[in-house]
Amino acid sequence: MKLISWNVNGIRAVHKKGLLVPFIEKYKPDVLCLQETKAEQHQSEVDLPQYEEYWNSSTARKGYSGTAIFCKVKPISLIFGFSDELVKKYGLTGDSYGNPNAEGRVLAVEFKDFYVVTVYTPNSKEDLSRLTLRHKHWDPAFLEFCKELEEKKPVIFCGDLNVAHSPIDLANPKANEGKHGYTNEEREGIDKIISAGFVDTFRVFNKEGGQYSWWSHFANSRARNIGWRIDYFFVSKKLVSKVKGAQILPEVLGSDHCPVTLELF
Repeated sequence: MKLISWNVNGIRAVHKKGLLVPFIEKYKPDVLCLQETKAEQHQSEVDLPQYEEYWNSSTARKGYSGTAIFCKVKPISLIFGFSDELVKKYGLTGDSYGNPNAEGRVLAVEFKDFYVVTVYTPNSKEDLSRLTLRHKHWDPAFLEFCKELEEKKPVIFCGDLNVAHSPIDLANPKANEGKHGYTNEEREGIDKIISAGFVDTFRVFNKEGGQYSWWSHFANSRARNIGWRIDYFFVSKKLVSKVKGAQILPEVLGSDHCPVTLELF
C-alpha cells in the first residue's frame, strides 16, 4: 500500500500547471493526503474517478489552508478537525489571525486496520506571533487527537508540520536557531510526538541530512537545495514492522513543497 502526502500550496494552481494528474498517474498512491488545498471540492477542477474524495476546507477564509484525502477504498468513517472537548480543553479558540479550527487543518479517515490523518499545522509566523498558539494549544491538542484515535486502532499521520525537528532537517541550522520553524518550542512538539510512541518513518530508513521537502522561493533555494524537512509521515509503533519504505520526492514540481511517501507491506 502506498500513501503520499503533499502540501500543494493551492490545488488549483498545481492542476493548472498540468502537474497534478500526471503526478498521480505516475506514482499511483492508494491514499493521497493533501495540505494547503486553498479550495473547496467543487473548485478543484480535478477529475479522479478512481478515488473517493474527502475535503476539509477553510470556512473562515476562502482560498486559504485546507486539507483533503483521496483514497481508492471507501473509508469506514471520517473525522473533520478536533472535537469540541479538545478545543475547550486546550483553549483553541483562536487568536488575532483567526480560529485554526475553522481553517480545515485536520482530516482523518478510518480504514479497517488503521486511521490516516492529514494535518496542516499552523505556522508560528516570522515574528513568532503565533508561537504560543502553536506550542501551548495546537501541538498538545493534535497529539491528544492522535492518541485518542490510537486507543481504537493504529494511526498514520502525515502532513506539513511547519517545523524542522533536528539539525539535519534543514540546510542552515545555526543561522535559523530560534527562528520560526526551528524554535525550541516547535521542536519540542516533535519530541513529544516521538515520546508518545509515534515513529518518524523517513528516519527509520535515512539518518543523513541534505534531504528536504520545502524550499524558499528566494535566492534560487530549491536549485541549490537550501531547504527544510518539514513534511512527515509518523506511524504508531504497532505499524513500524509493516513499513516497507519512506521517501522524499524532490524531483516532483508544482509547489514550494515536494511530496513525501510511505509504503506498507
